[in-house]
Amino acid sequence: MSISQIYSAQTNLLDASIVTIEVDLSKGLHSFSIVGLAGKAVDESKDRVSSAIKNTGFTSPKSKNQKVVVALAPADVKKEGPAFDLGIAIGYLYASGDITADMKTVVCIGELSLDGSIRKVKGLIPMLIEAQKRGFESCIIPKENSTEASVITGITLYPAESLREVIAHIHTNSHGEKWPGIEHVEIKALEVSAPSASTSKNDVDMQDIVGQETAKRALEIAAAGGHNIIMYGPPGTGKTMLAKACKGLLPALSFDDMLEVTSIHSIHTGGGDLVTSAPFRSPHHTASYVSIVGGGTNPRPGEVTLAHRGVLFLDEMPEFSTQVLETLREPLEERKVRISRAKGSVVYPASFILVGAMNPCPCGFYGVKGKECICSPIHIQKYKRKLSGPIADRVDLWVEVSTVLHERLTEKGTGESTQTIKERVQRARNTQQKRYAEKGIALNSELSGKQLVEMVHLRADAKEILQTAAKKHDLSARSYHRIIKTAQTIADLAGSTDITQDHILEALQYRPKAYQII
Repeated sequence: MSISQIYSAQTNLLDASIVTIEVDLSKGLHSFSIVGLAGKAVDESKDRVSSAIKNTGFTSPKSKNQKVVVALAPADVKKEGPAFDLGIAIGYLYASGDITADMKTVVCIGELSLDGSIRKVKGLIPMLIEAQKRGFESCIIPKENSTEASVITGITLYPAESLREVIAHIHTNSHGEKWPGIEHVEIKALEVSAPSASTSKNDVDMQDIVGQETAKRALEIAAAGGHNIIMYGPPGTGKTMLAKACKGLLPALSFDDMLEVTSIHSIHTGGGDLVTSAPFRSPHHTASYVSIVGGGTNPRPGEVTLAHRGVLFLDEMPEFSTQVLETLREPLEERKVRISRAKGSVVYPASFILVGAMNPCPCGFYGVKGKECICSPIHIQKYKRKLSGPIADRVDLWVEVSTVLHERLTEKGTGESTQTIKERVQRARNTQQKRYAEKGIALNSELSGKQLVEMVHLRADAKEILQTAAKKHDLSARSYHRIIKTAQTIADLAGSTDITQDHILEALQYRPKAYQII
């Protein structure tokens, strides 16, 4: 009997770490144990591995009188998930002398079915990035994960469908020949391919929406500069349609952002595909604060992190619990969320555009001409107060979406198409990326107060109007800075290097309306 050493990997929150699998076999009554802070899914691996080995054509570990000890190192780090199955199976067969192979520079990742087939795993991209950083030359991965793994460079990837296929690929005998017990299958290395932008058609095109030109313009500004926006008005005026159309205005993700977003979604949902377009998340108003910001006993990302580099749409925003809305303060300001638990704390990225929709009152018809509001004054005030001052202060654009005349509802959509606006948004974003290249930021909404003073240029007349408006409405410092950021985005859309009077005036028209409804 002997010992073997195989390398695998696991995710650790949004990062990954390499795990060394050591398998030791010794004579004695049969036992199979896994040590090294193994979770439930890892402990159950011994049954999956035993069945997979048997159904691949070898003798099951459970049929032998031997003591099997599998150690997962480092021993003081919790091991979770089924990604170690493939490594444990290869390690056992190597230790038992059934196969021989040089696995010193190879990482094995995959969950095994009872018949020996390999299933996809969650969070593969961070694992591969970590393996590449640690100097490993190749990695055996599930074939179902091939699409998302195809963009990783610097390490050779071998997508496999079964344990039998892996053994035939890696095994050699003492003469350097392939093992004759299994038909030889040479796994072809995965070809690296550049990601292609999503070509899926948007559900709603801006041109399909009748009227609402002010809201369309505000959404264009929000998409160009990464600004938060809330649309308010009676039910049935198109707020949800406008929010869905906003997704189509966002440019395709850059390569780095694509890897980051794909990693997040792969860890959360199991992955399998590349995320090439900006995510759009729309949680129901009954969602708990843990599902929105993340958390749990073993912290997991919430909706604010799943919306990273995309849009978080909160329909019927005041219907969300106060606790949920107040937890948005930090991610809206810091673009990240900190989750603290007894075991420690974790920081998740949360750079998203908040798009909210709300009615003027619970019934939706307060102040609407020709409609009777059935809400009491107390209920109206309680409804409006669900959005606290600090949350309202973090919203750049407030837009009223009014009722469209019935005569216009059968007309063909007016205005520019989503694609036309998207091209303008892309040009504005390119301008921002060039301007802030040395600052490590990409959008106007990410500017700090110090960066705002250094890099934003207001003309004298624009500054005078802003000062007058700030005194009149008693704006907070945050609101004051957000108006400048919004005006800078408007200037970028217009191709102007300076913020002019017109840009400030347009930015200001989105602010006073906030105080009419809060």
